Amino acid sequence: MKKSYIFILGGTKDSTEIISHLKANYNTHILTTTTTEYGSKLAIGAGSDETIARPLLKDEIIEIINNSNFDLLIDATHPFAEHITQTSVSVSKICDIAYIRFERPPLNFENIDTSHIIYAKSFEDAGKIISKDFPQGNILHFAGANTMKDVLKNVSIDRFYPRILKVPKSIEKCENLGVSQDHIIPMKGAASLKENIDLIEKYNASVMITKESGEIGGVIEKIDAANKKDISLIMIKRPVIKELNKNDIVTNLDELDEKLKNLFCN
Repeated sequence: MKKSYIFILGGTKDSTEIISHLKANYNTHILTTTTTEYGSKLAIGAGSDETIARPLLKDEIIEIINNSNFDLLIDATHPFAEHITQTSVSVSKICDIAYIRFERPPLNFENIDTSHIIYAKSFEDAGKIISKDFPQGNILHFAGANTMKDVLKNVSIDRFYPRILKVPKSIEKCENLGVSQDHIIPMKGAASLKENIDLIEKYNASVMITKESGEIGGVIEKIDAANKKDISLIMIKRPVIKELNKNDIVTNLDELDEKLKNLFCN
């Protein structure tokens, strides 16, 4: 099999697993883009041949693909990175490049106690729910630095404790919003059940905010912690991206292999 040149939109645990899988099983040259240096280091550690550690504009992605010999574009960004997935679909059509969207499956709630979950359609909606129904106690925000602004439109910053990657970009977002250093909870990967319970107790939280990001995002541990501490968990529903063709979506490495077989082995 000849070498395949693959452009990966990464920055997630899914993307590092894909990189490792591709390098172990295929003859590939991989360029991975991430929005942070931290994500870039993880991609390099997984085996990516090249990385770009900053957000890219649509025109930049098009230029890179058009000026290189990439065979495939894989979007392995977060399920809530709606804009970049819309962009990646558009880029694949403009550049006429094979496209795969790797999307972690949604959580199966069949055997999970969901009694403490309150669903919200957006982060601004979550802030409104908290303002109305949870006027006391602190708020643990487990949904990333990019979503803080919408929550804070309706809740007091004095009650707000975000768990974020302690990287310059995220710290800057906190500073711009007025979130003080002693409210920032440094994050390294998904928290365990015990860690979540400890945070609820330490910060006297009455409510938590999370995304429906799938099992890999530690959602089950957050649900279990909310149940054990008898507090509410506001969960933002995963966006439906209309531009995506369902035939381009894979949810695991076996499905990815099937797609690759059809693309490169026929």
